[in-house]
Amino acid sequence: MVTIEQHFGLNLRLKTKLITPEGYKKLYDEHDHLWMKKRPEITKIVSWAASLGDRSENADYTYNKRLLRQIDRRVRFLRKLLPELQVVHHGAAQNGKVFFGAWVEIENAEGEVKCFRIVGPEEIYGEDKNFISIDSPMARALIRKSVDDVCIVKTPNGTKEWFINSIEYKGAFEKE
Repeated sequence: MVTIEQHFGLNLRLKTKLITPEGYKKLYDEHDHLWMKKRPEITKIVSWAASLGDRSENADYTYNKRLLRQIDRRVRFLRKLLPELQVVHHGAAQNGKVFFGAWVEIENAEGEVKCFRIVGPEEIYGEDKNFISIDSPMARALIRKSVDDVCIVKTPNGTKEWFINSIEYKGAFEKE
């Protein structure tokens, strides 16, 4: 029996449910902000706009009702996601090797240098562009490697070699 994934050559891997303590706190704080602050504000505006009468032509009502649905959707998503996440704390045994939460600087033969942190898939969105998902081909190729190791990454444009310049756990996993 052939599965759908095998038949169509699909890789339907689920996202890894790992997260750094900083990432978990950020998502938890987002949930609290949306539920405790933003939602009550928008609910008041919707109630006020609804009290004005004809809702079909009331832009305040229509816009804020849509915003309230977006907030509720995000809160539902976070409430489902947060209990499923596994927070990964840094261990001393990880020093010197690339593992989850590491800041890695790599360089290729052309001299192109990249520096990024390996984090969970839920942490790569937002303002920080120096994060890559643990599920990415680059991160998978780097895991368990040491400084000065060569890492071969398979990309759609072919394989590429990267040299690991440094591995740090700076600021990562610090207890408050």
